[in-house]
Amino acid sequence: MERAAPADTASGTQSVDAGRPNLFSIARRARYAVAQTSRVALYTVHSEAMRRINQRIQKDLPPVPKPVPDGPVPSQRRMLSDIAKLFAADLKSVEAGDYPMPQDGTMSPRELLATSRAFFKDVPEVARRRATGAHQEVFEDRARFPDTLPRYYRQNFHFQTDGWLSEESAKLYDFQVDVLFSGATAAMRRRALVPFARIIRRKDQRKLAYMDLACGTSGLLGPALGAFPRLRGIGVDLSEPYLSVARDRLGNPRAAYTTAKAEQLPFADNSLDVVSCVYLFHELPPKIRRQVFAEVARVLKPGGSFLFVDSLQTGDVPDYDGLLSLFPQLFHEPYYTSYLKEDFGAIGRDTGLELREVTPAFVSRMAEFVKPA
Repeated sequence: MERAAPADTASGTQSVDAGRPNLFSIARRARYAVAQTSRVALYTVHSEAMRRINQRIQKDLPPVPKPVPDGPVPSQRRMLSDIAKLFAADLKSVEAGDYPMPQDGTMSPRELLATSRAFFKDVPEVARRRATGAHQEVFEDRARFPDTLPRYYRQNFHFQTDGWLSEESAKLYDFQVDVLFSGATAAMRRRALVPFARIIRRKDQRKLAYMDLACGTSGLLGPALGAFPRLRGIGVDLSEPYLSVARDRLGNPRAAYTTAKAEQLPFADNSLDVVSCVYLFHELPPKIRRQVFAEVARVLKPGGSFLFVDSLQTGDVPDYDGLLSLFPQLFHEPYYTSYLKEDFGAIGRDTGLELREVTPAFVSRMAEFVKPA
């Protein structure tokens, strides 16, 4: 058993390695390697099966234009190498005491089987929408989906069934994203916990006001509350069905939830110490991106941090530029092309936030913005 950490450490755990391998660290590294390798294998198998299903049904669908990359596309070998580097950085953060060993892939065999079946059932539907250009079903079905939501939000992003607006979509979304990114999604999200751990070391986490913006099904809110056991957090999302699934999955009494637009946050000025946000900004129109930044700047306390994880942008990792250009051709991503060249440093300066760091993490980037004290 690992030694208990002092109460003022970031996550409630501490590294026992002290720079030298021992039985504890060797066992931990082996456990991590087995868990992550299994995840990569699981989602790679689903990706290959999805590819074969799409090939089989393509003859019955209208032809889809072949996507053309605008720049270099990394080989599969390069991508697997970069996933391995991401996992190495993730494990290093565990060993440094930034956060505890991740609990990725905790579905029971029954849950995994049910989710896998739902995934494969939805593959032909996604293929049909892609082939026919059908990405407005959520907008058109006024009987099922509220028309009070912003117009930019009422779309079948990624051609997924029900867009963001059903519990069926919420239960399937994380699995679909992991199939796309070979099981590396959670590790990319956790890059935000590294600067978060630095913040926690400087402050009493019991008094820290934290909000996860566009929290979805708690993909970062859950790991943050797990890493910092005295922290409380509020998950904000525009989708009530996704928040419902988040409540059920997380079941943490330190988590609260509220439904709100990111551009109209229900918090007082200078009231939050940390705001995190994962994979939101590439789904927003340029005008709304600026409004959201202004809202984050408004609600942050002086000295507060905005932890931002999203897709790589053009030039972050030049070898990936062509791959990034394929996303809006393969999926319904209406605002992604503008996102790729968006100057978030300038948006931050215009709204009162200073960009402190940007770190690539496989196909994502982690950025920290700080509101000057």
